[in-house]
Amino acid sequence: MQGGSGGTTAPERRPGTGHEEQSSLHQNGHIVALNGHAPHAAAAALPMPQFTPPASSPAPMDTPMDTPTSSTTVLREQWEGKHEFLLSCIGYCVGLGNVWRFPYLCYRNGGGVFLIPYFLMLFVTGVPLFLMELSLGQYGSAGPITVWKCCPLLKGIGIGMLCVSVLVCLYYNVIIAWTFYYLGSSLQSPLPWSCDHVDNAAICGNASAANGSSDPLSPTEIFWNERVLGVVHSEGLHDPGPVRWQLALCLLAAWIIIFLCMMKGIRSSGKVVYVTATFPYLVLVVLVIRGATLEGSLQGVAFYLTPDWGRLANAQVWNDAASQIFYSLGIGVGGLLSMASYNKFDNNVIRDTIIITMGNCATSFFAGFAIFSVLGHMAWRKGVAVQEVADSGPGLAFVAYPEALALLPGSVFWSILFFIMLFMLGVDTLGGIYWFTLIDSFSTSFGLIIITLFMCLGISFFYGVNQFCQDIVDMIPLCPPWCRRLLLYFKACWVFCTPFLLLFILTYIFIEMYNTSLHYGAYVYPRWGKALGVCMGATCCLQIPIWALVALCRETGTLRDRFQKSIRPLNCWRENYLNSVGRVQEAEPERVEAPFTVTLTDMDFTAMTWERGSEA
Repeated sequence: MQGGSGGTTAPERRPGTGHEEQSSLHQNGHIVALNGHAPHAAAAALPMPQFTPPASSPAPMDTPMDTPTSSTTVLREQWEGKHEFLLSCIGYCVGLGNVWRFPYLCYRNGGGVFLIPYFLMLFVTGVPLFLMELSLGQYGSAGPITVWKCCPLLKGIGIGMLCVSVLVCLYYNVIIAWTFYYLGSSLQSPLPWSCDHVDNAAICGNASAANGSSDPLSPTEIFWNERVLGVVHSEGLHDPGPVRWQLALCLLAAWIIIFLCMMKGIRSSGKVVYVTATFPYLVLVVLVIRGATLEGSLQGVAFYLTPDWGRLANAQVWNDAASQIFYSLGIGVGGLLSMASYNKFDNNVIRDTIIITMGNCATSFFAGFAIFSVLGHMAWRKGVAVQEVADSGPGLAFVAYPEALALLPGSVFWSILFFIMLFMLGVDTLGGIYWFTLIDSFSTSFGLIIITLFMCLGISFFYGVNQFCQDIVDMIPLCPPWCRRLLLYFKACWVFCTPFLLLFILTYIFIEMYNTSLHYGAYVYPRWGKALGVCMGATCCLQIPIWALVALCRETGTLRDRFQKSIRPLNCWRENYLNSVGRVQEAEPERVEAPFTVTLTDMDFTAMTWERGSEA
């Protein structure tokens, strides 16, 4: 039977595993994946004709220039070994979010009670979404924007991820700049924040806060607020003050080093992770052991592990738990998609997901003991409760960790190692901490949750959760039974549990957003500052409807036709799969989509041509 534009053989058809029926056809010795979905068993059962390049036949004068073929296609770089990818992901996930952000969020939200929503969010949202991002990147071998050739309507999700990533990078390097400042200060002996330093002799006696408060401050708190931030000279967002050139130079150094690390590509950075992903654990073990030997440390550990059940009714606890899961795992910012895109097609993404997420969770939990044992000791020295010993802001780690380092034998050596570790894991004005807290509160809050919610819904209902699960099975050779059983759990999460939990948290966040005020220490943010933070999150979310509208406008037909076309995967979505099973797919100009192109071409609708031909 003839159909389409050339002589083709009627394909064998079978019910699809996704949201549409799948079929395949042979055309000029090529396999064409209809509607963007893989032909799987039906195509494998058909004989593969040998393709002979028409090199000897002269091309007509009116034909276009020779198009690139598979022999001239630039291959994407790949990790040299599976251990490089695994360690890179561990280094990507196990970072400042575990050592710096998790302890202060736990401290701010009542200690042990924070662990309950944290673990719930981990298993219901964190692990499933982590697997979804890894699978998308590995299957499509594409970054966070190009990967949405699987569903062009949702390209805005990739743009939104890019916006979130920009916001996170803006303040993430600030933390690295702080570590540089502390690293330089650690070269002094004794340490400038220790009681052995001559400037701290009076402070370690009975000094009070510089701002007139009767609550005594430790040398580490004074060093952080006055020497590092200079925050005592700024009144808030409206009064940034002059530039602190020391921090500005540290920030510049941070950006330069990040640039040098990335300029050589994925292969060079893959070698570095053998050190950067393992060295931090050595320092953490030393801090935990030293913290456990301090007087009053058990008081801090008890606060860390004892839940205050009444705090579970606070929306901020759930919001912080969700944002911390996304922040520490790197979900929704495009990093996982990018790193997984350099994987070999047959890498076991389910195994990697379990190893990385469990390792990340264990590291956060372990780092909590290092922080809270020191907080217990500080509370014992000051004679106050643990929850009152220090400010519960993002600077907590830069108060508690230096306190522990100053108590270690050979404190200068361990301080240098610790801040080198922070750099491996990971504001140039006097009032920069206020802007830092503002970005930290909103960049990984509702905006990131909305982006991941649309990603989950788009893959589950537009692309098709059954097809997505089949794609994962296709990537795992000889998929073991335990992987298939876990896929049933992930499938239930993607369709029901994860979207409903994210919607519940979003609703709660928006209700409470207008009833609570944002603050750093005693400073309460003005209404315009809070509105500015909301605009940051909204800017990331608005990319989704904007680019969806662009995708619809680029199609033709009625609104329904435009919508149906824009949710169909492009043919090039299956290139990685076809190449992995040894099938030749010639690159043709009307079939190969440019990296950022949304519009579908005629060849993407060969299935529709076949249906019309069959009915005739």
